[in-house]
Amino acid sequence: MFPTGDINHWLGSIIEHSFDGIYITDGRATTIMVNKAYETITGLRRSEVLGKNMRELVDKQIISSSGSLRVLETGEPVTLHQEFKTGRKALITSTPIFGANHKIDMIVTNVRDLTEIYNLKATVETSEGQKQLLLKELEHMKSEMLKLDLVVQDSRTMEVMRLADKVRELDTIVMLLGETGVGKDVFAKYICQNSTRRDKPFIKINCGAIPENLMESEFFGYEGGAFTDADKRGKIGLFEVADTGTIFLDEIGELPLSMQVKLLRVLQDQEITRVGSHKPRKIDVRILAATNRNLEEMVKEGTFREDLYYRLMVFPIHIPPLRDRIRDIEPMVSKFTESLNQKYGWKKSFTPDSLQVMEEYSWPGNIRELKNVVERAIIISSGDQITPEDLPLEGDHDKNKKRRTGMPHISNLPEYIHKVELYYINEAYKKYGNVRDAADSLGISPATFVRKRKKSTD
Repeated sequence: MFPTGDINHWLGSIIEHSFDGIYITDGRATTIMVNKAYETITGLRRSEVLGKNMRELVDKQIISSSGSLRVLETGEPVTLHQEFKTGRKALITSTPIFGANHKIDMIVTNVRDLTEIYNLKATVETSEGQKQLLLKELEHMKSEMLKLDLVVQDSRTMEVMRLADKVRELDTIVMLLGETGVGKDVFAKYICQNSTRRDKPFIKINCGAIPENLMESEFFGYEGGAFTDADKRGKIGLFEVADTGTIFLDEIGELPLSMQVKLLRVLQDQEITRVGSHKPRKIDVRILAATNRNLEEMVKEGTFREDLYYRLMVFPIHIPPLRDRIRDIEPMVSKFTESLNQKYGWKKSFTPDSLQVMEEYSWPGNIRELKNVVERAIIISSGDQITPEDLPLEGDHDKNKKRRTGMPHISNLPEYIHKVELYYINEAYKKYGNVRDAADSLGISPATFVRKRKKSTD
């Protein structure tokens, strides 16, 4: 039994929230309904198909073929592969719904996404070993969808991008350094997706998430019967999965010393040996790595091998924390807000005061924290305008609030403004050591910066 209310409303809601794409035409193959999942799977908008006849959509090559038209020809359910003008692919099943006069009143089509599976099949052959690669890549695809939330506006972030661009098409090892949450994984994906290996596997390994006793078999695989409970057919390791592609060793500072030795051999010889085997296997992988730890200090402490450190630090890229990339904050907030507004049909936005609070906040959790704060603020805010009071910040948020509301007594405003200006100019120059970056951090031109600084010393 449906809950009390209009049954059409409830049926419409069920269709709209179905995980599979649903496409409904009338008995003449004219589109009368599609759900949100259909838009997501195909990349088509409802406005492109609603009210359109399937013959028109096929003629205009919006879709490759129509299950609905075939149903009208045969009177029976039809399953076929379908391609869309967006380049996406799907498996569809079209089923006729007959009326009292035994004529087709409607045709309901279920749509399943095949695009990613097609892409994977195109990169592997049908041998048994390559089937294992396919299964492994599918596992990673589910957990590591490559969605780049990359916002670059601050000059410091632009410098990181310039370094990434210098090395992206090379096979050089890249070490990404920075605090937790600064986006090291996003930059790793950017390098990979713009490299010569962009169409090959991209495998991410969180070195801190794999138990030490399983690490070697996960990295390099094992032969059948190599240890108790081992699969009789053996198992392919992640380095073999990444062969011809890129492997991203995240949190590499968490590697135990025993694995550091084995990883060093892989980097030196470009070959791995499965657990339980004495036969090395050649691999061709590009290595990206990342850590939030101070590897140089770890070398001094004896917890990270010096030879591995120098092997990895061929091309280090330091990603600055969000508090040092203030000009990235507003566009990031805008991006996150737009995404949530689209997802939930809202029209919310942050007031200038709330943006100022976020630019003054220290962001110990960096971009990850910013994204969470934006989402929570949007959820808890009662209106469309999100004010500073809606921001779920902790710690120095209260200090920021006092700084904004506790105004000092000023008897000479021009002199006070001059002192504040001079303070920020001198502090910026101390921090960056050059006029261009210091001026950019204050949002003024280098010429204005030099003029104001010179005036203060005259």
